[in-house]
Amino acid sequence: MGPEVQQLAQWLTERVAYYLETPAEQIKPDVKLVEYGLESVYALALCGDVEDELGIEVEPTLAWDYPTIDSLVALLIEKTAEAA
Repeated sequence: MGPEVQQLAQWLTERVAYYLETPAEQIKPDVKLVEYGLESVYALALCGDVEDELGIEVEPTLAWDYPTIDSLVALLIEKTAEAA
């Protein structure tokens, strides 16, 4: 895993942890976010965070279509590469 991927995974984990009000260390990258109790309002807020941070547009269903940190990172790396 390259530094860009690790950095994005860490950032996403910290954002999810913030919304769940739980320590980031407890968020595993291969567990579905809904299993942690991520609600739709926070999933939408996460979309906004991603758009602001990465400067790309994402679907509002992002967290449901790519339900783990690992799957989100893979998609976002691909999307940022396409946008570059």
